[in-house]
Amino acid sequence: MLNVPSQSFPAPRSQQRVASGGRSKVPLKQGRSLMDWIRLTKSGKDLTGLKGRLIEVTEEELKKHNKKDDCWICIRGFVYNVSPYMEYHPGGEDELMRAAGSDGTELFDQVHRWVNYESMLKECLVGRMAIKPAVLKDYREEEKKVLNGMLPKSQVTDTLAKEGPSYPSYDWFQTNSLVTIAIYTKQKDINLDSIIVDHQDDSFRAETIIKDCLYLIHIGLSHEVQEDFSVRVVDSVGKIEIVLKKKENTSWDFLGHPLENHNSLIPRKDTGLYYRKCQLISKENVTHDTRLFCLMLPPSTHLQVPIGQHVYLKLPITGTEIVKPYTPVSGSLLSEFKEPVLPNNKYIYFLIKIYHTGLFTPELDRLQIGDFVSVSSPEGNFKISKFQELEDLFLLAAGTGFTPMVKILNYALTDIPSLRKVKLMFFNKTEDDIIWRSQLEKLAFKDKRLDVEFVLSAPISEWNGKQGHISPALLSEFLKRNLDKSKVLVCICGPVPFTEQGVRLLQDLNFSKNEIHSFTA
Repeated sequence: MLNVPSQSFPAPRSQQRVASGGRSKVPLKQGRSLMDWIRLTKSGKDLTGLKGRLIEVTEEELKKHNKKDDCWICIRGFVYNVSPYMEYHPGGEDELMRAAGSDGTELFDQVHRWVNYESMLKECLVGRMAIKPAVLKDYREEEKKVLNGMLPKSQVTDTLAKEGPSYPSYDWFQTNSLVTIAIYTKQKDINLDSIIVDHQDDSFRAETIIKDCLYLIHIGLSHEVQEDFSVRVVDSVGKIEIVLKKKENTSWDFLGHPLENHNSLIPRKDTGLYYRKCQLISKENVTHDTRLFCLMLPPSTHLQVPIGQHVYLKLPITGTEIVKPYTPVSGSLLSEFKEPVLPNNKYIYFLIKIYHTGLFTPELDRLQIGDFVSVSSPEGNFKISKFQELEDLFLLAAGTGFTPMVKILNYALTDIPSLRKVKLMFFNKTEDDIIWRSQLEKLAFKDKRLDVEFVLSAPISEWNGKQGHISPALLSEFLKRNLDKSKVLVCICGPVPFTEQGVRLLQDLNFSKNEIHSFTA
């Protein structure tokens, strides 16, 4: 549906591309770029055909608007006239027409729910769908029934009720100076990556990732607390403890009042992206067109991005919020390179290539130290369980497809005792394009389990290393197991043609689907 153009479509490393099988961006006509669309929305032209009026749209009325020159689509209860946007949509007109005259929310979520359509299409808003008024709960009465923050089982959402005795729950306790919120997940694989906490003003959010669902605690706290807090996980019983510091040493009668979706278990695909503003504290050149950005999380946020997952960065550009996905990296490949030493739980690093003819990355590059960028919660389907008892790890990366490999390298060489060998084949155009070359060479010298091979497609004549593009000859020589039946994993990331061809070649070399994980750059 309504996608923001990027260097490759759908977005880099996003699950949307994985889900859609690597769909290609449709070539747009001259004058139909994202910037052209933004100019059109600022022109004052009536893009709805309603001369500025907002109307209530019935299902019968929505169905009538199902043609290319008269196309209305409903997304999350709001109806948009997307006819003016047809020629600007990088997914093509046919993609939009799949939802013509209907509710396109599910289709939108399948393809790229991360896109800020409210900002992109605000001048196309026709109005709201006519729906029956929902019966609101009396939360004051509900709060009276809460015992130390624990909702009675009868009040748990239908999804939770179906889970039977294993549904998540929470409780809270207090001392004179502290409030402890305890989340009982009933899962054994919970860690600090599984919990995301945001406290803004009096709104407290705690998102716990439980398999393919998200358990949400969302409360307006009854009293003020300090910005900093601590999070502890007791993984043996699946309990999470969040300790808040009271601003005043007074006894709380209740934790707070429930906010939207409080105490609910929601499929992750049905949850919207939640953003927090992070401050840019450093930016340094890595190559001629790649920068290492360091962002600081708010003191009232706990967020650790799991290995192999990505987040979305959001910036306002000419009045429109533009969103792009990026995979966070470590601050370096070797701990002694980090100056100053920064705690991992408060800082997020990104290696980002600046496309000078692009829209998003030049704006990101123009940010000054102290400016803010909105960062989403993590997404992705990579599981570190793939590393269990792993003996051989092969990494194939092209250009900024190196970014998911950074944390994988850090984790593999420090936390997998069964690992015998790690091999990285890193494809670039020239030597100047190689990200962190010296660090990779030092790391390979320090840890004899690591081999690094650089492959250049446009080297100078003095280059003595390998050259060319990904090919059967290169891979068959590179992908040699330590033992005939050793447990192996191959991770691949780069531009779409690189990744798609690489996966085909790996399958030709008899690697199974379970032995291949592809990211998309």
